[in-house]
Amino acid sequence: MELHFTRTNGSVDDAIDQLMELAGHVCCPELVREMILAALKAGQEEAEKADLKLMNSTLKEMRFTSKVFGPYHNIRKVTVFGSARTHPEESVYKMAYLLGRRLAESGCMVITGGGSGIMQAINEGAGPDYSFGVNIRLPFEQKPNPVIEGNPRLIVYKYFFNRKVAFLKEASAIALFPGGFGTLDEAMETLTLLQTGKRDPIPLVLVDEPGGTYWSRWIQFFEEELRAQGYITSSDFYLFERVDSVDAAVERIDHFYRRYHSLRYVEKQLVLRLTSSIDLQSVNQLKNLFSDILIPQGNIYLSGPLSAEADEPEIANLPRLVVDFNRRDFGKLRKLIDAINSC
Repeated sequence: MELHFTRTNGSVDDAIDQLMELAGHVCCPELVREMILAALKAGQEEAEKADLKLMNSTLKEMRFTSKVFGPYHNIRKVTVFGSARTHPEESVYKMAYLLGRRLAESGCMVITGGGSGIMQAINEGAGPDYSFGVNIRLPFEQKPNPVIEGNPRLIVYKYFFNRKVAFLKEASAIALFPGGFGTLDEAMETLTLLQTGKRDPIPLVLVDEPGGTYWSRWIQFFEEELRAQGYITSSDFYLFERVDSVDAAVERIDHFYRRYHSLRYVEKQLVLRLTSSIDLQSVNQLKNLFSDILIPQGNIYLSGPLSAEADEPEIANLPRLVVDFNRRDFGKLRKLIDAINSC
């Protein structure tokens, strides 16, 4: 029997409905129904066992990720990347410890890879009650650090790509310390998602120690090779910020949320939700300054919640700024958010 995601499967659809009713308390039953159908279709297609194992492990890992992070949905979380080989006596380790402590003191939780080095420093500074660890099974180097080991907010992944989803999906900000291939991979993954709009704008802070050149040389390469060859544009540099102190890192994260709360696309419009309103004069200035990221004859204007946002009653009281965004210039969108926060 050929299965379809439409309700044309007869007794199979009935059996899936009965199964969900028997299980009880299934939220979003139409989505769960499609997940069951996807599994059945994969089995029918005689996929390689290795492919089925990958699908199975991925679904189980992502389900557990959602379960662990779910109770903390409304708490701001900062993901921190950096080398597992950094030692406690190094100044950058001490900076990471201090950043973890400062974030926890401000009510934020931290997400690290759960390993040694920078990850352990962040978890030590924040403490176990404010820490998540998203670890990876490796034959070396990536055992859970003492702070996160045994913590109910520790998740151990088989696949890097699932782990990356947890790092980025749950983060309200990203801080990057110096590191090796893994850190650079995470940096480029984050930048790619921000540049293409596959991840909502968030602060991406590159942390060097005072006098350090790790990230400044990285940026120099971007300028002299990528931008010079036309592979990126000048506005892509708005997607990240380099700092050389913990105070500056915390300030940049705090500033991003000074007025900006969140965003949502409603049909062809971008709705920016704000914690406080701005005056009409400032709105007109923003429209003039950022006219190049609007669709032809597009506008920026103040609004209350749109009808499509009725499913988020908890933020219905927040003022909105509706933007006819071209969905292309995400670096300049980040600049617009900074400008809104500075009004």
